[in-house]
Amino acid sequence: MKKKLRIAIVAHDQRKADMVDWTLYNADTLSKHFLICTGTTGGLIKSAFEEKGVNAEILCLNSGPMGGDAEIAAMVVRHEINLAIFLIDDLSPQPHEADILMLLRQCRIHNVPIACNRYSADLMITSTLWDNYDYVPLIPKYENFIRK
Repeated sequence: MKKKLRIAIVAHDQRKADMVDWTLYNADTLSKHFLICTGTTGGLIKSAFEEKGVNAEILCLNSGPMGGDAEIAAMVVRHEINLAIFLIDDLSPQPHEADILMLLRQCRIHNVPIACNRYSADLMITSTLWDNYDYVPLIPKYENFIRK
């Protein structure tokens, strides 16, 4: 991939090991992009990359419960994120559920692809559309559909 993406990376506590494993599996690809992570997840990825000798540009924001999800949502609104990978723990309640829903909603509204499992993350990170300059994602239309 020629285009350098700004990739948001978030993982709930019970999904952090899976996220670190995913980022290591995709380290070659991810190291060519700018990674924006919530605090704890970013710290774990930095450590894992350093241990494996992977050089990557990683920005760590606040942890999710301390506002990291909201910070990433704001970056989505400002069109500063190209892709989001968010491994969500759907089996445990989250004290910052409102921030999680806000991030997911802003990605949908602003047409930012968001992967919530490894398979969709693999498909998105390897898509040839990133470098296809003939492909322009359509801006979502929020209007009533009237059949004629």
